[in-house]
Amino acid sequence: MSQTRELLDTVAVSIRPQVSSERLAAVIDAMAACEEAVTACAAAMVAEDDVQVLQDAINRDLDCADVVAAARRVVSRGGDVALLGPLLEACVTACEHSARLCAAHAHHHDHCRLCSQATSRCAQMCRDVLQGLHG
Repeated sequence: MSQTRELLDTVAVSIRPQVSSERLAAVIDAMAACEEAVTACAAAMVAEDDVQVLQDAINRDLDCADVVAAARRVVSRGGDVALLGPLLEACVTACEHSARLCAAHAHHHDHCRLCSQATSRCAQMCRDVLQGLHG
């Protein structure tokens, strides 16, 4: 059992009837990994020789880090279901934008490849939780 899942099992989470602790823990862990990947990728892109070409991807990574961080904190608290849906949808959008832009640079930069993978995974995990909320 992951530490995140163990922690979730000790607190009252209002969305648990709709979404299991296991699924919530998985999305929280995916969000943490995504936030780390986009932050590291943005920092690495700033140091690249072709930084001007990477400008849009840097901005999308930074936007993604902020959106994912906010969503992760609210999901971790198991907050208001009415708020979680839009936050998770924003997270999907931010992750998809970052994934698309970093994927375009993945053949030149390993950090972009890793970032694209992490953001794609996070977007999918958020979609899974959204299905549980609306399911």
